[in-house]
Amino acid sequence: MSFTKFGLSPAVLEGVKAMGYIEPTPIQLRAMPLIMAGRDVIGSAQTGTGKTAAFALPILSQLGAHAPATRVLVLEPTRELAAQVETAFRDLARFTNVRVAVVYGGVGYGKQMDALKGGADVIVATPGRLLDHLGRGTCQLNQVKFLVLDEADRMLDMGFLPDVRRIVERCPRDRHTSLFSATIPPEIETLIHWAMRQPQTVEIGARRTPAETVKHVIYPVSDDQKSDLLVALLGQVNWESAIVFCRTKHRADRVAALLKKNNHAVAVLHSNRTQREREQALQGFRTGRFEALVATDIAARGLDIADVSHVINYDVPQHPEDYIHRIGRTGRAEASGDAFTLMVAEDAQHVYAIERFISQKIQRVRLEGFNYKYTALFEQEKPGQPKGFPGKARGVRLHGGYYFGPSRRRR
Repeated sequence: MSFTKFGLSPAVLEGVKAMGYIEPTPIQLRAMPLIMAGRDVIGSAQTGTGKTAAFALPILSQLGAHAPATRVLVLEPTRELAAQVETAFRDLARFTNVRVAVVYGGVGYGKQMDALKGGADVIVATPGRLLDHLGRGTCQLNQVKFLVLDEADRMLDMGFLPDVRRIVERCPRDRHTSLFSATIPPEIETLIHWAMRQPQTVEIGARRTPAETVKHVIYPVSDDQKSDLLVALLGQVNWESAIVFCRTKHRADRVAALLKKNNHAVAVLHSNRTQREREQALQGFRTGRFEALVATDIAARGLDIADVSHVINYDVPQHPEDYIHRIGRTGRAEASGDAFTLMVAEDAQHVYAIERFISQKIQRVRLEGFNYKYTALFEQEKPGQPKGFPGKARGVRLHGGYYFGPSRRRR
């Protein structure tokens, strides 16, 4: 099916053509007709499936020409996502005279105020900075016709839900609302009932299912050898680009310094970095200037980073949902990828929670040639733990190491 079948405007179809889109993705196939028909939509799809275009294309087609008032508001949880979605709107609207503005914190107000004063048909914003502008009177939402709440569960995690409610209250009741969220916890259910009108749910793939093109491997290791194993792993595995996820900002800085010391071109991404530093890190990683990006979970959701060959969880995520979002940075749009996780003893319960969440046992691997110290993870299962811990050297060769089946307990 081609994009011409959805009733999109000629100018927007020109934008689609210029972007090189040929066939709509499943989320686009199902969501766009609903939005074109004026139905509120709840959307869920795996990363890299064209979600932004699924709401941007029908909205732009129904806007028509530029008008003085803001008619579209898209809320995003982070600066990076806001900037990314603004770019997508601009690209798709390039053959229209629709004006797009982006509003987020961490930067000065000057350029944002100029864009708002000039008349923005579309505002893409993070909640906190948008509330600042509303308080200053530099933007109005009383003529918004389309509201998009993107990455709603992430906004919940970041504590933005009260701000989101305050913003929604400033929008007209007679509007179209789209909400996109990987998960629907009770707080999001409450928001849906309050903010939406008989929404239709579009779910592409199971929310708990990682992309089938991603291969998962766990590398158990003692805590004091974790850094050495990471360096050895990157030295043995054939990789083109990698995102290394760490639990804290301090850990991310330390791992990045370690990799730089070992002659890797590395960028760092976390909330303590300035907006300029974040943009330089992302752009450098996309263009290949940096081969590795060390990041906290700020980079786990939604960022448009294509062709990542490997995701490495230096720290095991403490929430199973975060594992899905992290590894979603690779294996995008049907491409293949590898997800490696370094596991120390205290990570065991988090790993089991991830395996239960994705209904999949993740293979344990010992890196060939690495001088391991003793670790109980390689010797025996602890009482009450699921079977499948690695045993001694037996099994199939995989990812530069060996897969180990369940161990025998010592007698």
